[in-house]
Amino acid sequence: MSASTPRIVELTSPLTRFAGRLLVGLGHEVVLVEPPQGDPDRQGTEAHAFAHWHAGKRSVTVEDASGLHRLLAGADAVLDGTAEGVESEGLDHLVHVRVTPFGLVGPRSGWQGSDLVVAATGGMLAQVGDPDGPPLHLPENQAEHLAGVNAAIAVQLGLRARRRGPGQLIDVSAQACVAAALEAGTLAYLHEDRVPPRPGRVHPLVPHGLFRAADGFLGGGLGGSPRMWDALLEWLREEGAEADLGEPRWQDPVERKTHQEYVFKVVQDFVGTWPKAEFAERAQARKLPWAAVDLPHELPDNPQLAARDFFTEVDGRTDLGFPFAFPEGRRVTSLTVPAPGADQGLLDEPRTVRPVPADSPAVPALDGVRVLDLTWVLAGPYCTKVLADHGADVIKVESVRRPDPTRFAPFMHLSRGPHTDPNTNGYFNEVNRNKRSIALDTRTEEGVAVLRELIASCDVLVENFSATVMKKLGLGYETLRELNPGLVYVSMSGMGHTGPRAGWVSYADTVSAAGGLTGLTGWGPDDVVGVIYGHGDIVAGLQGALATVAALEHRAETGRGQHIDLSQLEAIAAHMGTSLLTPARPPIGNAHPQWSPQGVYRSLGADRWLAVSVRSDEEWGRLCEVVGRPELAADERLLTAAGRRSESALVDGVLGEWARTLPADVAAELLQKRGIPAGAVQDGRELVEHDPQLRARGFYVRVEHPAAGPFLQEGVPIRLTRTPGGIRRPAPLLGADTEEVLREVAGIPPERLRRLREAGVLH
Repeated sequence: MSASTPRIVELTSPLTRFAGRLLVGLGHEVVLVEPPQGDPDRQGTEAHAFAHWHAGKRSVTVEDASGLHRLLAGADAVLDGTAEGVESEGLDHLVHVRVTPFGLVGPRSGWQGSDLVVAATGGMLAQVGDPDGPPLHLPENQAEHLAGVNAAIAVQLGLRARRRGPGQLIDVSAQACVAAALEAGTLAYLHEDRVPPRPGRVHPLVPHGLFRAADGFLGGGLGGSPRMWDALLEWLREEGAEADLGEPRWQDPVERKTHQEYVFKVVQDFVGTWPKAEFAERAQARKLPWAAVDLPHELPDNPQLAARDFFTEVDGRTDLGFPFAFPEGRRVTSLTVPAPGADQGLLDEPRTVRPVPADSPAVPALDGVRVLDLTWVLAGPYCTKVLADHGADVIKVESVRRPDPTRFAPFMHLSRGPHTDPNTNGYFNEVNRNKRSIALDTRTEEGVAVLRELIASCDVLVENFSATVMKKLGLGYETLRELNPGLVYVSMSGMGHTGPRAGWVSYADTVSAAGGLTGLTGWGPDDVVGVIYGHGDIVAGLQGALATVAALEHRAETGRGQHIDLSQLEAIAAHMGTSLLTPARPPIGNAHPQWSPQGVYRSLGADRWLAVSVRSDEEWGRLCEVVGRPELAADERLLTAAGRRSESALVDGVLGEWARTLPADVAAELLQKRGIPAGAVQDGRELVEHDPQLRARGFYVRVEHPAAGPFLQEGVPIRLTRTPGGIRRPAPLLGADTEEVLREVAGIPPERLRRLREAGVLH
């Protein structure tokens, strides 16, 4: 490792291990700290998991605090997943990232949190599952993955801020990471005073859902444009399956949305006759957004992932790769699991760390970075939202001739007022706060010329168009590099810019279907529910933000920009955990493959639920005391997790009877007092109005928007103590900053601005 390669010490936990893995993918030196006998997860049923999380890292074993302190003295950052936190006093250079279930401050900062409990208390469970059934857990520890990618971003932000000042403590709350990743889940309550029911197999806003094929399932729907509806209708007509959908009334998208259940039935009757892979291929040939629902063990057969060298070999076995190639297109193709203490010499190896600069004003970490934002809908805007929240000057390029659906589409409009005002949509205003807006018609030669001038003056360009759009504008990466050699260009198409499926049309639900997530979300192989909301978009946005900050750090060291060709499919596939290294299994609902009991239990009140995880036999004994059945702790049938699984009817029955008599929060408090992970399943209303932890952390922030008026916004889950991010300004009105930006950034004089406006290039 070179001296400029960041050294990250990892004190591992389920909330930090993915962050460490991502940093390995970035080329960082990640040093795993283990106890003298080695991490216990190296043995037994968890050995495959250890290989996934820790391949490519270095290993030291530490017996005491002095040894750890010596290691930290030569490190740049520490990923700290310990409950109590490691002592870093006197290490002013160190970026200290603490990742805990509920954060370092607040009345629940000491609560225990499994993935299920964090997902429940953060709002994720409330928006997955059937409306009349229990909330449903997303597989492969998605809450922990969200915490992990946010922790990796935190490390990069801390390293960036350290170029102007000392290291700092960074507080990452896993619950807040989930609460900031719900798409419209909380926004519907904040902007329309309503709590959507669990959507089952149908997206709550977009006309998409889960459909049964002849041999499995498909994700897809009606698309988001008149062209897509017309193309689907033409296909139905060719096959004699259109029923009455050819009647003029169905050309109205509002009519289709109003009677969506009927429209979906007609489509389902057609879809159900096809094998899933063949239907997806034929749909994509018509540029329709459909994808086969694949299980993780089917991913190696995906021609797009294979062609882009996504997979990584871990000690001779095929494992999932990383969300993007880095740096400068490098792919990690092989990793080795370190032996315990294999790098013990690092404890005493002298290493010079970057000197702490003279203290400077504590501005946000990305202050001074200028980002040209060509993104729309969710994945791209979420990426640039993260950058803007931490100080970047993000310039959003818009056009009324190519409108962002989150400004203009009635079915995506969240507002107490009319759904026709592009400036009042809560969906748009959430992911575009802290940005400036210019209205520029890039379908004209003059508009593209202005765009080129802006590119020359920006540090970063982010877009999430389909793969060929930028080249058609004459702005492929070679041209971009000529315009601005140091530019960090992040493209975020669904499949990536290369490969046999680069031209496939994708939405968040189709990416989740193709990436293995949807197929494991359900109660069994024939009872798949799927993840319908935009989790895939959020994941891609976070990975795009990580890529951007890492590329800025790479440029600071080398002077070189780069093109990061991020595929949203690869981003979500990289969040599928150990699923390739474990035997293929069907969906298991809310259960856990090793622990028992784990589940979601109905509590006192309408649609109120309690999430509980029992991680050990000792916790089982304490739970028996809490629920008033101490004799069960001595029942020989229930002494082990395997035994409790085999007697699940008894175990779940006892826990369910107890939970039904209590409010979920009261039950959770009783269990948490005995150190058992538990929490209420919270929807948007409960998160905003009742959660004492988020309130104590000031997570929801009041803003005053010039058109929409006052409302609460979701806050920033990464809390840098010295250079904090935050919400500085509300989302911009359409084109509100056009002339200011073009004068200041592109240097366009007033007379030319006038001509551009008269020609309709600016509007």
